[in-house]
Amino acid sequence: MQEKGTISIHTENIFPIIKKFLYSDHEIFLRELVSNAVDATQKIKRLASLGQYNGVLGDLQVEVAFDADAKTITISDNGLGMTADEIKKYINQIAFSGATEFMEKFKDAKDANEIIGRFGLGFYSAFMVADQVEIQTLSYQEGAEPARWICDGSTEFEISEGNRTERGTTIILHVNADGEEFLEKHRLEEILNKYGKFLPVPIKFGTRTERDEDGEDEEGKPKYTEFEVDNIINNTNPIWTKAPADLTDADYLDFYRELYPMAEDPLFWIHLNVDYPFNLTGVLYFPKVKNDFEITKNKIKLYSRQVFITDEVKDIVPEFLMLLHGVIDSPDIPLNVSRSFLQADGNVKKINNYITKKVADKLAELFKADRKGFEEKWSDIGLFVKYGMVSEDKFYDKAKDFALITNTKDEFYTIPEYTEKVKVNQTNKDDATVLIYTNDPAKQDSFIQSANKKDYDVMLMNSPIDNHFVALLEQKLEKTVIKRVDADVIDKLVNKGDAPAHVLTEEQTTSVKAIFEKAISKPNMKVEVESLSPDELPVTVTMDEFMRRMKEMAAMGGGMSFYGQMPDNYKVSINGNHKLISRIVNDGNAEEQTALARQAFDLALLSQGMLTGAELTEFVNRSVSLI
Repeated sequence: MQEKGTISIHTENIFPIIKKFLYSDHEIFLRELVSNAVDATQKIKRLASLGQYNGVLGDLQVEVAFDADAKTITISDNGLGMTADEIKKYINQIAFSGATEFMEKFKDAKDANEIIGRFGLGFYSAFMVADQVEIQTLSYQEGAEPARWICDGSTEFEISEGNRTERGTTIILHVNADGEEFLEKHRLEEILNKYGKFLPVPIKFGTRTERDEDGEDEEGKPKYTEFEVDNIINNTNPIWTKAPADLTDADYLDFYRELYPMAEDPLFWIHLNVDYPFNLTGVLYFPKVKNDFEITKNKIKLYSRQVFITDEVKDIVPEFLMLLHGVIDSPDIPLNVSRSFLQADGNVKKINNYITKKVADKLAELFKADRKGFEEKWSDIGLFVKYGMVSEDKFYDKAKDFALITNTKDEFYTIPEYTEKVKVNQTNKDDATVLIYTNDPAKQDSFIQSANKKDYDVMLMNSPIDNHFVALLEQKLEKTVIKRVDADVIDKLVNKGDAPAHVLTEEQTTSVKAIFEKAISKPNMKVEVESLSPDELPVTVTMDEFMRRMKEMAAMGGGMSFYGQMPDNYKVSINGNHKLISRIVNDGNAEEQTALARQAFDLALLSQGMLTGAELTEFVNRSVSLI
């Protein structure tokens, strides 16, 4: 048997395209060839189970080997094998992997989909790293003869008699100069671990040394005998392929540690398993995500029939779920020829919605089953839940009944519970409920204490997402306004229209304003004399709620860059009813008036950490002289 010919393709330039553009990363060649070998192995197993093959299956595995001196990489399987005619059909006609014919022949066989390769041009990725590719193969069919195919990366090929004596296929890559990085053990092992760690057929890559205890030496210490065993790089039955009922918590935790050896144990997990209207399995873990917002994305790995595809899953997994870790496996996710980027289609959207629903259902279930335990986990999952509510309306609708609000007393409420609790005491003159929050309890303590004196409740909103979460709540909750506790003096935060009478005359008010404007002498500080409770501080410095929110969103890259460029402007509220203000206005010494006014203003700045540098030094010196 000797035949030469030309590969039947539509363009002479297919190989340069494969080499340069079809695959973004040359290491993909090993994934494709090993995946095809796994397909061929699973097919023979399936044929045997269907009674279509009665021979001895033997020890089914795929072997990867290399010879640095000969500059070859070899991938061998004991799967279906091919006849010379099948080589012409499947290899020369651009590597259909036999999938179409196999699908047709066994379309009524249960689970046939699971063993059909969808790797398209995968075989030809070999030419990215090799300047010559050789196939040695022997078909499982009775009476078949071994066949050899060889091609140098042009459209010319040669088929002749092969030398394989056992069923299966061996592919030998004669590695080119550009591909010599792949002639190293650690590099090949790295790629096999990345793409083949959970393939369903054992992948052998060389051997490894193990040892058994073998008696004791003269000193009574244990002796060991060393021996070589096959180095099988993969776990052929990862937990996502098993039924949840067959798994324990320890199994899920062990698998998590296998995926992320350096990570803390997860909080909990969701086992995904659906076969209609799409096929999807997997396990998603909730990691501990603290308030430092350590978004370690690309932690969810996408597989297709246990072959690793990518950890860029943003089209399949909603943005807010990128905080999760774990594995998704689906043969129904469409991939382009390089199988590296997801294409958005109906299935992807359905999968996206399904995962969102499963996560929301799991959280709701945990909340109902053990509210106390859920509250204890809130510091870890609160950021993630809020992120989801801000990102997805559907998730907000489900989460609003289990999302928790924490206050400065470390109490937990659902959103409906909280609004019901505060609306009696925190309703303003316009009949709107005013929710008050702090993002820095230590820095804003004086404001919190003012609120507490009036029995107002203060929410704790100090996660990186809370700027957006506050805006979302304000949008979603009817007749509700939300203000940071330091956005104004407390009587103005919840303006009930019952301000106390002004003790200053109009003339005194004008005088106080002039004294403070002179003492402060800062154009970004607008002085206003207010009618407040005598118990409140004499001077309070605040920034308008709207302006501050816009500036914070600009700082987070929220598209408000115009506000980010504006200078900080503050309101200085002078409590006209405080006895210190009366003392200042009645003091006949202008110099002393200015010093006291400046001292009261600096105390207000100091309480918020806004007094620094030379101004702080001047304040300390002035305080000493006043004492």
